[in-house]
Amino acid sequence: MDQLSHIGLAYAAVAVGLLSPGPNILSVIGTSMSVSRKAGIALALGISLGSFLWATLTAIGLTALLSAYASVLAVIKIAGGLYLLWLAFKAFRSAASAAPPEGPELQAGRPLRFFMRGLTIQMTNPKAALSWIAVMSLGLGASAPASVAMVIVVGTTVLSIVGHVLYAMAFSTDRVVVLYLRARRGIEAALGVFFTFAGLKLLTSRT
Repeated sequence: MDQLSHIGLAYAAVAVGLLSPGPNILSVIGTSMSVSRKAGIALALGISLGSFLWATLTAIGLTALLSAYASVLAVIKIAGGLYLLWLAFKAFRSAASAAPPEGPELQAGRPLRFFMRGLTIQMTNPKAALSWIAVMSLGLGASAPASVAMVIVVGTTVLSIVGHVLYAMAFSTDRVVVLYLRARRGIEAALGVFFTFAGLKLLTSRT
């Protein structure tokens, strides 16, 4: 049950993170609105593949380190917790701003081009590594077996695919764009609360 609670917290962190308009999501939204739904979905799938690669690399690195040096977990938890608090700060700052964040504009092209663009955006983002360290730190304890890391990687990859593709589909319609802009500040405030809770939990955890 303890492992399930850790896995659930990792899933929740990824799921709630998908509600935050960061560079990846803004790219999907901007592409879906300015190019086409197909282009937005291709970009979303590229980003999701990048998420899978980062999650896998992080899980392998963490499990290898933890199996040899359990004390490394304390350092990883501090780094992950501070990053989550940074995300909380950004969310609160966005909620306090009346102007929505601006996303990058992409030129029209074949779906493969957008798929590769999404993969490149994710794999060249240095914050992605810190983000996945935070997620894996939430999901993995010092005695967690390798199977737990696998469950987290698979589950978070599914969440990434579903979440980003839904953004691509939803933001290719005018109605959802209007609804999101109306609720944006409330969503960002809720994200700030969650990231604050998760970051403090990570920093104060004894395991």
